[in-house]
Amino acid sequence: MIVSEARRPSANPSQAAATIRPDHQGSATGRVDAPAKRSMWPLYAILLMALAPVVAAVLAYFVPQLGLRPEGHNNYGRILDPQRPLPTAQALPLTTLEGQPFDIASLKGKWILVTADGADCPESCVRKLFILRNSHASQGKNVDRLTRVWFVTDDAQVPQQVLDAYVGTHMLRADPASLAAFLAADHSGPQAAEALRNHMWVIDPLGNLMMEFPPNADPIEVRDDIVKLLKRSRIG
Repeated sequence: MIVSEARRPSANPSQAAATIRPDHQGSATGRVDAPAKRSMWPLYAILLMALAPVVAAVLAYFVPQLGLRPEGHNNYGRILDPQRPLPTAQALPLTTLEGQPFDIASLKGKWILVTADGADCPESCVRKLFILRNSHASQGKNVDRLTRVWFVTDDAQVPQQVLDAYVGTHMLRADPASLAAFLAADHSGPQAAEALRNHMWVIDPLGNLMMEFPPNADPIEVRDDIVKLLKRSRIG
């Protein structure tokens, strides 16, 4: 019996499968479809996800005003507990450099950045004045919420160069013992006098001494603490 060529099975099954293949319309074709081209968008998305934390970390460090730093970041300055209210004008009498009485309670409603030192203002004194001035000036739209006070702890003359460089700072003469009882109440004797010269402080708008910065304070850390205080506070 002779089998017709049309019905004879192919000698190569794989060739037959490749030769006769239904397309998407159900017709038989002899063409093998090429694999679809892959999109690059998933790769781009992965790269962006990998770079995002790096970009956020750089912005958080160099632009603290954006508020990208974690809320759990510790304060650099020491929060005083309990806070100490401003003494009365009788307990802490103050005068301007011109000898006029000054009541520091008149500054309530603002955050007060505080330093203290002798009138001759050595390099360490100038550094503190510089840090507080620059921390104040860098607050942008919040600059009017702050003011600065330098307690001058003797009757000597302040150098004209210092007067010119720190215009805008309230320069007030104070008795060092009475001042130490307020600013350095957790120190005594020689330690109180040393603390008075070395530290800087913050008084809140309600008139409470609430933060103390360490000696030789880092200016960036001081500025960042003040940024956080203003950002979180609803007073002043």
